[in-house]
Amino acid sequence: MATTLNVRVNGPLEAFIAENIGQDGLYENASEYVRHLIRQDKDRVEQARFEALKAELQQAFAAPDSDAKPFDRDAFLERARKRWQA
Repeated sequence: MATTLNVRVNGPLEAFIAENIGQDGLYENASEYVRHLIRQDKDRVEQARFEALKAELQQAFAAPDSDAKPFDRDAFLERARKRWQA
């Protein structure tokens, strides 16, 4: 399934896009440029989620054993669902 987007830009944004497409730009057309920007943003979000998980795991492994609590699978899955939907 493909989604069609219509985006209106003018002024400085239009000029900036024009600099990045065509013979002198990095992209053949505006659609290619927008797809690239979306992929970059997706990568940024995934990296931020990974870093948050990594920090949480580092904190957990650094905690003393006396801080350990019983594992509640359902509560864990619910927290994970909420975090990934954010």
